[in-house]
Amino acid sequence: MAKKVTARRAKPVAKKKVTAALPEGASKRKTKPPRAKTAARRSGKAPRAKTAAKSNGLDADMLWSMYRKMVQIRKFEEHVWDVYIRGLMPGLAHLYIGEEAVAVGACAALREDDYITSTHRGHGHCLAKGARLDRMMAEIMGKEAGYCRGKGGSMHIADMSLGNLGANGIVGGGFGVATGAALSAKMRGTDQVSLCFFGDGAANQGILLETGNMAAIWNLPVIYVCENNQYGEHTPSDKVTGSERIVDRAEAMGLAGVRVEGADVMEVYEVVAAAVSRARRGDGATFVEMMTYRFRGHHVGDAATYRTAKELKWWMENRDPINLLGERMIKHGIADRSRLERVDEQVEEEVVEAVEFARNAPLPPAEQAREDVYA
Repeated sequence: MAKKVTARRAKPVAKKKVTAALPEGASKRKTKPPRAKTAARRSGKAPRAKTAAKSNGLDADMLWSMYRKMVQIRKFEEHVWDVYIRGLMPGLAHLYIGEEAVAVGACAALREDDYITSTHRGHGHCLAKGARLDRMMAEIMGKEAGYCRGKGGSMHIADMSLGNLGANGIVGGGFGVATGAALSAKMRGTDQVSLCFFGDGAANQGILLETGNMAAIWNLPVIYVCENNQYGEHTPSDKVTGSERIVDRAEAMGLAGVRVEGADVMEVYEVVAAAVSRARRGDGATFVEMMTYRFRGHHVGDAATYRTAKELKWWMENRDPINLLGERMIKHGIADRSRLERVDEQVEEEVVEAVEFARNAPLPPAEQAREDVYA
């Protein structure tokens, strides 16, 4: 009789006090991103939305929602790692740990009927747009209960009902899809917005120039969100990118552009919300460069020996998006540590249940192999 396998519990998210000291000897270029600045672009400055912060406080409901969603993504990815090392999933996965603020802040500014396109590192985007934990985990394990009936796996999760047009294993593969969705919205006369997530490596793909140019000349409601985690697979981005600031390319394409501190979920939200409002008004596309950092390797099998332990330690201690938001909520009297810990425990239980659901779900039957195939 086969031995029953149960999901392991991931360690709680650390609630360390956030400091900003740069460690002695650490690389300044790699360890401390420049503060976000609004760059003058096409028709003046890229707009900024009114902050969720009020005169004497913050929007508590929004902050709790964002905090919980970021913890959900972190826990989910920790369990994906566990599922991988236990041999319960086929293929590899690219974890979003450390970048949670980008997906959560950006998707919080969207409506359910707005569109997103994702990347190979797409679990965070999917969850932030409303995907369910159980169906996500089932897809990763190749089960029929998954979003793509187990045929897509980690890099190809999609849910059209939520406007999630799909993750993509092709570097830069979302540019054409997102821009086409924006063109569709404009032609149909809706006020829907399309948001394209992509990495710093994809910023060097030629299709960005083509689609960005289309977005500019056709005044499309699209937002290009570059997640600059400073490494393209195993290579520092400055080794393969001519410009120091990727966002500077926006001006050449005729797009509004802004650079953002990607670990600050509220700053991400404010900038993307402004870009969404701009797009809905018919004022065109925006290019946003999010300065962020992944805490794990390029994929679950990557030991990330190309970066130093000191560099990684600084980012984890000073730019963990979950810790940053938690400290802000404590500072403003919205949360205390015990309540943050309860959220951590509740989400852990939810993800464990999702793992068990996926582990017990059936594989797709063999006769489905030729279904959903188009020539």
